[in-house]
Amino acid sequence: MKTYTAIGVMSGTSLDGLDMLHVSFTQSEAGTWRYAPGEAMTVSYPAGLHARLAGAMQASGMELSLLHADYGHFVGKCLLDFIRKYDLRPDFAAVHGHTVFHRPERKMTLQIGDGAAMAAESGLLVVNNFRNTDIALGGQGAPLVPIGDELLFSDYDFCLNLGGIANISYRNEKGNRIAYDISPCNMALNHYAARMHAAYDCNGRWARKGNIVAGLKERLDNLEFYLLPPPKSLGREWFEEIFLPALDGYETARTEDILHTLVEHIAGKIAMACKTAPIARKKKPCMLLTGGGALNLYLRERIEAVAEVELAAVDKKIIDYKEALIFAFLGVLRLERQCNCLSTVTGANRDNIGGAVYMP
Repeated sequence: MKTYTAIGVMSGTSLDGLDMLHVSFTQSEAGTWRYAPGEAMTVSYPAGLHARLAGAMQASGMELSLLHADYGHFVGKCLLDFIRKYDLRPDFAAVHGHTVFHRPERKMTLQIGDGAAMAAESGLLVVNNFRNTDIALGGQGAPLVPIGDELLFSDYDFCLNLGGIANISYRNEKGNRIAYDISPCNMALNHYAARMHAAYDCNGRWARKGNIVAGLKERLDNLEFYLLPPPKSLGREWFEEIFLPALDGYETARTEDILHTLVEHIAGKIAMACKTAPIARKKKPCMLLTGGGALNLYLRERIEAVAEVELAAVDKKIIDYKEALIFAFLGVLRLERQCNCLSTVTGANRDNIGGAVYMP
């Protein structure tokens, strides 16, 4: 029986902070894995760092290199604070990094955060840069979470994560794990919540008050990305270069109405993904819903209604920290030299092992 303790660190495209979860993993004699989440903490970004991360796509080469180093030291210090606060003794930390560019069609992805700086500041062995090997092998480099869905959360028909981007994972009728990005989620909702001088639309209360903006949902629904078959993935570039321009001409619409339309768009695309998924059919498939968007009550209601799924009851720590948990698990698989990236998900020419290891 093997046991690891780790800290999983996740930073999403919505820039809502750094999630850290201390978690233990045990592998039975039969080879199955179990997890036990422990202490958790989310650290908000200081205003200056937040601004630099938000503007990273427009940074010069020198500015981006400095941000890569500074962000690595920031993450490392956060890890050390987390360890000291709860008197933890993890074996390692696994860190997603902050995505700046994601262009798999050009064999390029960039998650910044210097792993050497993280290891030096925290005193921990650090695993990061999980996507690059898959990209080099012709894959999307995303999503990465489905290996965790397969080995840790296989009891659910669908695993849906509502972060900056909504992505889904399920096992098809042939027993293969399928996963892909569906649409923007919090990235879009938070963008328009900012017009109300808020970081997000709490419980979807503004969206609930709104009405459909005539013509907007149809325009969004017909974007080319939605016609592509999986595997496929999204990045902030697509959101800024394709999605936001599709809202041009609707600037005078009430914010409540835009948010309402976005919720209907997101829920509709999720419903389409669920209803067309080649799974063993049930009247109401069971869905594990996680990520920040899972706390948006109006969005939850609309997904449950239009996708015709049953949302599983789950501990709030899993809702908030599932991605951090699975990145810790990706680190375990990396250290075990086991595949942690599935070609059926990413389209790479083979399953592969992703992650760079930095010693303290």
